[in-house]
Amino acid sequence: MSREQSTVAEEAAAGFRAVHAKIKEQLHRAVVGQEAVIDGVLTALLAGGHVLLEGVPGLGKTLLVRSLGEAVDLPFSRIQFTPDMMPADIQGTNVLVETEGGGHELTFQKGPLVANIVLADEINRATPKTQSALLEAMQEKQITVGRRTLELTEPYCVMATQNPVEQEGTYPLPEAQLDRFLMKLVVGYPEETEYHEILDLTTGTEEARVEAVTNGEEIVAMRKVVRSVPVPRVVQSHAVRLVMGTQPGSQWAPAEVNEFVLLGSSPRGAQGLLLASKVRALLDGRFAVSADDVRAVAPDVLRHRVMVNFQGQAAGTSPDDVIASVLAAVKPPGGAVA
Repeated sequence: MSREQSTVAEEAAAGFRAVHAKIKEQLHRAVVGQEAVIDGVLTALLAGGHVLLEGVPGLGKTLLVRSLGEAVDLPFSRIQFTPDMMPADIQGTNVLVETEGGGHELTFQKGPLVANIVLADEINRATPKTQSALLEAMQEKQITVGRRTLELTEPYCVMATQNPVEQEGTYPLPEAQLDRFLMKLVVGYPEETEYHEILDLTTGTEEARVEAVTNGEEIVAMRKVVRSVPVPRVVQSHAVRLVMGTQPGSQWAPAEVNEFVLLGSSPRGAQGLLLASKVRALLDGRFAVSADDVRAVAPDVLRHRVMVNFQGQAAGTSPDDVIASVLAAVKPPGGAVA
């Protein structure tokens, strides 16, 4: 890279960090703590992916996504999924409307999927038929109703939530749909000091206000910056080996994977590792991805792409345990575990 190219890259990285910081500042006006979750949500938005938030009720998942919609000047919609919801309820449908002359005509009324940031609340309550309609929007960035196909405008990001505890009246997401999410973030309980901040913020007379600090055009430009970050071949190879390490029977798979894993990550896992790593490198002031970046984002990118078999479930092995064993077995370039 020439000196001129290096200067341009530094300026792009600096601009990226500035916009990221402005969005994060606005989110903290409404959301207390949850640093890792906020960083993950912003990573998904800026990398051009979707994110799945998992946690018990009351931890601020919906508040976080709604606040993000307010911080970014883009059309935002929320879908509260229920078992009786049909694809037309989220895609849109043709309705009969009266014209000025007294006649009637069919007009397509857009559904809540036609937005830029879509909050899919309690996504696992939707039936498979409705989930498939959401899958088309996530993967193809379009919706199809009858013979009408409507292209969705970029940036397009689905941020879904689900409750891991309640199983009655739910439909677990199939692996094909889980694989479309760039990251799965686990939302945990607040710290003791954070409880006081939450109570001060939510039980007083003042209301938290989130202001729009960026727009769709700037988000699209930031995504281009992310894509332009170079990845050394040795780092890319490390990402590939981590993904192969989750696949039973692979030469990089440790014993735990061969024994406890039914299904490992697809190539989308490798794509997700590199995209999330590029965002992490930019936020760290670097315009190149390192193996440390890849290893740091691996749990969030891979946990929903690893399916533990019955033997693993009986032994109490989780996808995060599997990923930890892969990280321990697949050494980074240089040999030492970062």
